[in-house]
Amino acid sequence: MTKRLTKAVIPAAGLGTRFLPATKAMPKEMLPVVDKPAIQYVVEEAVRAGLTDVLMITGRNKSALENHFDQVPELQQILEEKGDQKRLEAVEFSSELADMHYVRQGDPRGLGHAVLRSKLHVGNNPFAVLLGDDIIDDRDVLLDTMIAAHGKYGATIIALMEVPREMTDHYGIATVEATADDGIVKVLDLVEKPDPADAPSTLAVIGRYVLQPGVFNVLEVTEAGKGGEIQLTDALRRMAIEEIDGGVYGVIFRGRRYDTGDKLGYIKAIVSLALARPELRAELHEWLEDPANRTA
Repeated sequence: MTKRLTKAVIPAAGLGTRFLPATKAMPKEMLPVVDKPAIQYVVEEAVRAGLTDVLMITGRNKSALENHFDQVPELQQILEEKGDQKRLEAVEFSSELADMHYVRQGDPRGLGHAVLRSKLHVGNNPFAVLLGDDIIDDRDVLLDTMIAAHGKYGATIIALMEVPREMTDHYGIATVEATADDGIVKVLDLVEKPDPADAPSTLAVIGRYVLQPGVFNVLEVTEAGKGGEIQLTDALRRMAIEEIDGGVYGVIFRGRRYDTGDKLGYIKAIVSLALARPELRAELHEWLEDPANRTA
């Protein structure tokens, strides 16, 4: 019988260099998407899936992340005195969203190293990893499906998404075989950021994982790979090939995902999620459709 998942780990130690100078003094995860920082969408997704024990892996100059999910008594008092109930509820919501914990990554040695930093907090339990750059549209279901698959297979579960072949060198790419369950595949092999000509498929690993605790033992002996970093993909590859702790399965996601670590993806997230808001949809749609607002 598999243990029930309660813990989520969110690596958020990156420098955000692709967004300089905006991220010179502000963590990239705090960049706003409509009216919430990008990282809040990720924490909300974890909570919706029942993962209310959240560990964030941070680094230097990331104190704004901790502040955002903490109480702000002075602000709350001002809003209460003004009778601004709507904004007060929004502030309190982010402060009470989850049981938040924080640990610094220290030496930035890659995603695998960041996940390894969660070992003391997670213990011998399965856990989810949600990358802070990836926003999954809340109108689409992914994490719940992955948790259900973990319960059925007792294995590590990764999220996979079809990408254009010319983009395979931006992702870990999976070799898979079908299972009896539609949308769930058994992962046979993984390769980190292959050249498009050498990619074994166009199924890319995206930023959602449900990991068996055996991943820690594998990560501890995983040597630095591409970019001189400890790659989570390399550890998952070994788990898949050797079927460690149940092996690795993939859930194929066909919904809406926004890569907010990329400038274009960040803009798409803002537009798409704003269009989902009833109070913004009509006017924004009209503005987007107006030829006078197009540059070409």
